[in-house]
Amino acid sequence: MVNPHHKSIWVYPEVDPNWHKTIVKEFNIHPVTAHILASRGFTSLEDIHDFLYAKLPNLLDPQLFQDMDKAVHRVVEAWKSKENILIYGDNDVDGITAAALLTEYLRFIGANVFFYIPNRNSLKQSLMIDALEYAIANECKLIITVDCGITAANEIEEAVRRKIDVIVTDHHEPTAKLPHCIATLNPKLINSTYPNRNLTGVGVAFKLAHALTNFLTSTGQISSSKIDLKRYLDLVALGTISDMGSLLGENRILVRYGLRQLRKTKRIGLAKLFTVCELKLGEITPVDIASKVAPRLNSLGRIADPRKGVELLLIRDPVAAEALAKELDLNNIERQKIERRDSEDIEEYILKHPQILKQRAIVLSSEKWHPGIIPIITARIAKQYNRPTVVISIDQGLGKGSIRTIPEFPLLPHLRDNAELLENFGGHDFAAGLTIREENIDRFKQNFIHSANTLLKEQDVISKLQLDAKINFKDLTFDFMESFNLLEPFGNENPVPILYCDAKQIWPPKIVGKTHLKLYLEQNDRMLEGIAFGMADKRPGLCKKNLTLHIAFTPHINNFLNKSSIQLQVKDFQII
Repeated sequence: MVNPHHKSIWVYPEVDPNWHKTIVKEFNIHPVTAHILASRGFTSLEDIHDFLYAKLPNLLDPQLFQDMDKAVHRVVEAWKSKENILIYGDNDVDGITAAALLTEYLRFIGANVFFYIPNRNSLKQSLMIDALEYAIANECKLIITVDCGITAANEIEEAVRRKIDVIVTDHHEPTAKLPHCIATLNPKLINSTYPNRNLTGVGVAFKLAHALTNFLTSTGQISSSKIDLKRYLDLVALGTISDMGSLLGENRILVRYGLRQLRKTKRIGLAKLFTVCELKLGEITPVDIASKVAPRLNSLGRIADPRKGVELLLIRDPVAAEALAKELDLNNIERQKIERRDSEDIEEYILKHPQILKQRAIVLSSEKWHPGIIPIITARIAKQYNRPTVVISIDQGLGKGSIRTIPEFPLLPHLRDNAELLENFGGHDFAAGLTIREENIDRFKQNFIHSANTLLKEQDVISKLQLDAKINFKDLTFDFMESFNLLEPFGNENPVPILYCDAKQIWPPKIVGKTHLKLYLEQNDRMLEGIAFGMADKRPGLCKKNLTLHIAFTPHINNFLNKSSIQLQVKDFQII
């Protein structure tokens, strides 16, 4: 779904030459890598050092959460008196990984643990009430929420009335009314003392496990050789990447080490899932997780039973793991069918109503679309048209909506402004969800589009290509690629760097795989191949002789028939 009409604005980097020299000298790194760091706004050598070289011991102390002591003491009390504990998680990948992490950790230290993940398609107004019934049926005296709970003040009051204690661990923005519970661990609380606001749900769950480990080992209740927290980092990486967590600061350390764990995972269910995704275990990247693994795990929460996601992560039996991974794949094929059908319907609607794109936000609603897949479609439309986008699926008079946006238009203020029209809403500034009665959709749509038209300039909704540094072909060496890889892992807030230069086309491009272009480029007698995904339609304009192109690209190492070469992934080009 490439939008043929939009041209990206190229945004060139501005870097102070003296600062650039200082970085090269201090870290002895390739000048282009230093240029990327400078163009990304690093202003101190200490920050650059932490970004490039921070290790596990540099993780923040979990005690910096102000309620951490209370949370630890209550969990230890439950562990000692053999009380049943219920882990209640949201049904996306962040919630599923967080629930798996705490369930596995607490069982490992010998606690009695159940887990509960709500099914998004159950139309009960409050999913938390389901969990409460489940907790009562299983005689659980303590509920620990993961990746949710911060907005469930009323339901938690009900739990407390039923003599069940609640610990909330969450990372979503709090509403005005905070839950009354034993402890609330959330880095986004107004008076939070925890320095990393960007932890995801699974990150907060890991912090609780870390604090429990510190307490149990320092008081001699468990020997420190027994617990290896590293073994849970694969789950932290999986949840953080899937939830679009920022890959800077502490999250970057968690994900960097988590990827190492993932690439040698002992979790047989995950290994089977990677096989289903046609991924090589040792080479998994954040892009693989976001584009292939997360949608399959999410498809459980969207069209099937999300509890199976937790089971897949915890399973130890190869035969059961194989069966579950196959079931997951069938779910995913079903999800893709539904997604294709609904995507085509939405695309057709936009084509027939081009006036939609005259506004600076898009709000669409229908009874035809499946509520489970609209988050995927919303993200795609928001990216394609570079506008804040709301897609609402209506069922029996109630709409479930998914919202994605652009950096210039954070969502939460606008959702708060429209709170009286919404049944509820949650999420963060760049990805959120809402529930709304059908009769309120029109007013919400008018308000939302009006806000976008008022606050956003024409410039804001034109897509931008942020360039990081200029490079010459002679500098594109394997040594440079080593230096370039220091910037990994790439993902949200640390995107893959885009480099640029001019190059001659030595012969016309070839169409590969129907929709992609292979370019043959030369600069000062060095020839490199470029691959431009989804740009086959641009070939006719490139068939003239002796064209010079201004190209924006990311270099990567292509391994083919045991031979490695550097190839350019071309993001955009201009004919000079």
